[in-house]
Amino acid sequence: MGFRLTELLPVDHYSRKNVGYLEAIARGATLIFDTDDDNAPLPRWQPRSLQSECRYVQHGGWVNVYRYFSPARIWPRGFPLESLQESERANADTAIVKVEECPIQQGLVNGSPDVDAVWRLVFDQVFSFDDAPSVCLAPGSWCPFNSQNTWWFRSSFPLLYLPSFVSFRVTDIWRSFVAQRCLWELGHGVEFHSPESFQDRNAHNLLRDFEEEVPAYLNNNRIVSILERLNLSSGAERIGDNLHRCYAALVSAGIMPAKEMPLVEAWLVDIDSSWARNSPQRKVVACEGSGH
Repeated sequence: MGFRLTELLPVDHYSRKNVGYLEAIARGATLIFDTDDDNAPLPRWQPRSLQSECRYVQHGGWVNVYRYFSPARIWPRGFPLESLQESERANADTAIVKVEECPIQQGLVNGSPDVDAVWRLVFDQVFSFDDAPSVCLAPGSWCPFNSQNTWWFRSSFPLLYLPSFVSFRVTDIWRSFVAQRCLWELGHGVEFHSPESFQDRNAHNLLRDFEEEVPAYLNNNRIVSILERLNLSSGAERIGDNLHRCYAALVSAGIMPAKEMPLVEAWLVDIDSSWARNSPQRKVVACEGSGH
C-alpha cells in the first residue's frame, strides 16, 4: 500500500485501523467517522459540522461527560475510578452556551454505551442517554473518548494514531488523552453529542475485559499528569511534533514500551505522504473496526 507503518504494525490488533485512516487520508478525505462493527446509526445520524452550538465546560480537571446526558450512575471507559466521587460533586449544569469549533467530536451510543468492565460487571443493562444539548470541554478539562462513534476533522488527522503495544481495551483511550493534550495547543477541546448510534454489543468475556483494562485503572491519572507537564508548541504546523513528544514522554515513563516510537515516527511520515498524495476534497470516510 505504500505506507511505512504497514510493515511495523502487529497482526490481530485493533491498531491496524491505522491503515484505514491513512488510506482515507490518501484518498482525500476531509472528515473521518470512526466506528465499530457492532454499531448502527440512529435516524438522526448525519455528518457533523466543524462548528456547533454547545454547552462549554471550563472548570478543568476530570469531567464525567455522561452526567450531562443522564442522571444515572454511569461513566465512560477510561475514566479514573479514583476520580469518580470528585467528579460527581462537580455541578454538571455549570456551562455557558456558545458556538465552538471542535476538530474531534464524540457521539454517545445507546444500547451498550462505551463503559468499562467494572460498570458492566456491577450494573450491566441496556442503557439510553437523554437527548440533551452538546457539550464541549475547554482546554484543561479531561474526559476519555473512544473509537465507537467519533468524528475527526482534517486538522486533527495526525492525532488518529492508535498505539500498538498496549492492550486492546486501552489503545483508543490512551490515544484520546494524547489527542486532547495536543488539541489544547490549537485552542480546542473535544465535543460530545447526544446519542446518534446504537450498539448491539459483540460477545465479550467481562473478566478478560477487566484484565485488559487494569493498565488504565492504574495509570490514567498518571498519564494525564505527565501530559499536562509537557512543554508543547502552539500552532497547527507543530501538531506532529507535539504528538511525538507525548508518546516519547509516555515511553520514558515506562507506560509504553520503546518499540512504540518507530511506529509513531512511521505514522507521521505516512501522514505527510498521504496528504501529499491527494489534494483535499469534501469526502467523508467511515473507518470501522471490531467492537470493544
